[in-house]
Amino acid sequence: MKKIIITLLLPLSVFTATAQTKKAVPAKKTTTVKKATTGAKTTATTFKSTLDSASYSFGIGMGTSMKGEGLTTLNYELLIKGFQDALNGRKTLLTEEQSRQASNNLFKSISQKKYAPVLAEGKTFLENNKKQTGVQVTPSGLQYQVLTRGTGVKPAATDTVLVHYKGTLLNGKEFDSSYSRNEPLALPLSGVIKGWTEGVQLMQTGSKYKFFIPYDLAYGERGAGQDIPPYSTLIFEIELLKVTSPKQ
Repeated sequence: MKKIIITLLLPLSVFTATAQTKKAVPAKKTTTVKKATTGAKTTATTFKSTLDSASYSFGIGMGTSMKGEGLTTLNYELLIKGFQDALNGRKTLLTEEQSRQASNNLFKSISQKKYAPVLAEGKTFLENNKKQTGVQVTPSGLQYQVLTRGTGVKPAATDTVLVHYKGTLLNGKEFDSSYSRNEPLALPLSGVIKGWTEGVQLMQTGSKYKFFIPYDLAYGERGAGQDIPPYSTLIFEIELLKVTSPKQ
């Protein structure tokens, strides 16, 4: 149960592009690349130096990486201006933080369109589920149902808890279970997804709750590996066995 940090950083593209430069054509050899067009004429791009081939290589690397994230087009005029301003040490039109936020916003909008059905499924489920008997909703949007109410102590966010648990997607697919391993798990509440940190603190030792966790309290826009897609609403059954405070 690791907390996922949601950050999409363009520098990943730069690393890819750097790797591409190892294939640069030596300066002593001039390479001509022919490019077919839709018309009868053919244009050609000539690499006259390692700088030429490396420059093109940077474009390949960045383009390939961004396409893999779902990007299909850019404002190329502003892309080039950004390169030139940065390389020439000129004052940029955006601060570093603004630049990072703009990139994140773009990729977030692309991701939301791609996973729109998952988002809609989660929203519809939670809207209907909160109407079910026994389901309670916290201000954050976390939903839970008390299966067994214990009588022991409640944990704090700084405590370590020993739990048995099972996690499933809305379609019932199980992606993790300590019951299957026949071994409970000890973990710090400060190091798990938000839905766990908040939810387990509601429990007394000896309790068993069922949690319905919105994507923004779970693994967010990135998901977790191949088992949990981005924007997934998750269902957990959690049994609180023991609480250990840092002082113990």
